[in-house]
Formats: sequence, structure tokens, C-alpha cells
Amino acid sequence: MAKPLKKIAKSVVPRKIKPTASQYFRKTIHFGTRYECPICSAKLKSFLPFGEDTPVITKQQVIGLGYRPEAQCPVCYSLDRDRLQYLYLTQKTALFTDPHLLLHIAPEHSLKAILEDSPSIHYLSADIDPTHTMIKMDITKIQYPEESFDAIICNHVLDHIHHDTLAMAELYRVLMPGGWAVLQVPISLTLEQTYEDNTLTSIWEREVAFGEDDHVRIYAMDYVDRLQNIGFEVEIFDWTQDRKNFGGEANKFNLIEEEKLFIAHKPK
Repeated sequence: MAKPLKKIAKSVVPRKIKPTASQYFRKTIHFGTRYECPICSAKLKSFLPFGEDTPVITKQQVIGLGYRPEAQCPVCYSLDRDRLQYLYLTQKTALFTDPHLLLHIAPEHSLKAILEDSPSIHYLSADIDPTHTMIKMDITKIQYPEESFDAIICNHVLDHIHHDTLAMAELYRVLMPGGWAVLQVPISLTLEQTYEDNTLTSIWEREVAFGEDDHVRIYAMDYVDRLQNIGFEVEIFDWTQDRKNFGGEANKFNLIEEEKLFIAHKPK
């Protein structure tokens, strides 16, 4: 039986986030004026490289995957997609000002550290492997009742789920009317339709077909149709239309120019 949500959320004693000695050291050795990390406030001369290219990622121009020469913060280790998401949450939502019951699936460490300590957020982290989360959760059969959460963050998860529409339906079910979910996935700029093949089961086959050995598809823009078919109203947020709040013309947070955020709203 699922534990009461607020009991779980309040079992985590809020604490003030303080940089560790190692973070102070990393801020010093990586100090510069070219870039800035909005999550840890580090001033940086550069970000670190992250990711690996495979032929299919390159061919299908998959945004959110592949090698990026400056993607990871050397202080808090946030990725470019984490920084974009954090900026959206602070600039475009009331998550940090109004009370929210938030479900964070497969949480990114840098975001988790901030979200679980915000006084406005009743925070619940979950993963199929609960080693670093508050509970274990299979998002194709979520153990909480309808309309349990005000907001959900699920970043680069659905591309790992065989029955992704079942997971989408479950996320819709547990979201409150008027609630929203950041449902980010890697997206191909060249494919007209999402590519998936359930007969590919070996690590090697999946890496060749999908770019990573634990992925089961490459999404195209028909990803929006899948969400809408579940009942979501989908907002595609393009940060380049609001550069002033997302790093300016200099792109000081080094976000991916082509990356859009997929925000799914449940109608009231």
C-alpha cells in the first residue's frame, strides 16, 4: 500500500543547501566570466564535455543525446537539459512560491537537491530503482490514487519505457486537474514518426537502433500526438523566444539552441 504522500514528503527535514568544501574548490579552479550555472551559481570559464555520439544519433539529429563539448557543470554536475528545466521552473511556474505536491521521477541530483529543500514544495522522488529516491515506483502502474500531484517532473524517462502510452496515462491519472508535468524526451529533428522496434532486445541491437543500449525508441515530433491522445494539452516551450531570462544572446548558461521543453497540462 502506498504511504500517505504528505507523510512521506514531511519525513524529509528541510535543510539549507550549503556548498561543500569540494564545491568551493571546484568553483575556484573553474572560475571564469564566460559562463554561469543557474543551479549552483558558479561563474565558469567553461563547461565540461558530456555524452557520446553514435551513428544513429548523428544521422537522426537527436536533440538531448550525443556528445556535447560543453554540457556539464564542473561544480554541481548539472547537464544542459537540467539547467534549461530549472530555469523554466523558476521563470515560468509558481513552483518555488506557491505550495505544490511534486512527483520527481528518476531525479537528477542537481535538481533534486534544490527541489526537496524548497519550503513551498512537498517533494516525492521515485524510481524503479529506489537506491537514491524516497520510494520505488513503476510509472506504468503508479501506486497513488487519481489527482494526487500538482506537478510532475519526468525527464528522459519515457524513452526507456516499453509501454510508454501506459506510463503517460498513469501520469495523467495521478495529476490534479489544472496540474502540469515536464515530460522531456530526446527528439529527432529528421524523423517524421517515432521509431521503435520491440523485437530488438539485445544491448548491441538497441544501441545501434536507438543510440543508447537502454533506450527503446527515438521520438519524433509525433510525441506531442501521443501525449494529446492521452488527454494532455501540450505546450512546446522554446527558450530562445525569451533569451533575456535564459542566458541572453551570449547563452551564458550554454543551453542547447534546438532543445524545446514539452510541458503537459491536465485540463481543469
